[in-house]
Amino acid sequence: FENGDETYKALKTALDGGLSQRCANVLVYATSNRRHLMPEYMDENSGTVTGIRGEVHPREAVEEKVSLSDRFGLWLSFYPFDQNDYLKAVENWLDDFGLPLDDTARHAALLWSQTRGNRSGRTAWQFACDWAGRLPEERVVD
Repeated sequence: FENGDETYKALKTALDGGLSQRCANVLVYATSNRRHLMPEYMDENSGTVTGIRGEVHPREAVEEKVSLSDRFGLWLSFYPFDQNDYLKAVENWLDDFGLPLDDTARHAALLWSQTRGNRSGRTAWQFACDWAGRLPEERVVD
């Protein structure tokens, strides 16, 4: 939703069922890279008695926006991998390419994650794609 877009209110009503019965064969998924599906602004979250635009209860505007994400029962969080989990993910991806996680690949995978500043499934996938795309003689650690 963009700033000023209030159609999320209709979505909340539809998700809660409103006056109509829920369909038995419909399931709604929402994905977002944001924890809260709506943007939140400091002026909406101030502890002042009146909002910048003269609203008496400015916190309610924030709570209304955050309540949209509460309509979805499943939250998946992706936490950084430790080194062993990262290497296991690399090994699984390399296996898909028919390649082993030998000492050279292991060392290269660790360097790959260090230069990118994280260990995640995405980083493991990107390393495996790069490693598999190299000719055998190019699979060396610099």
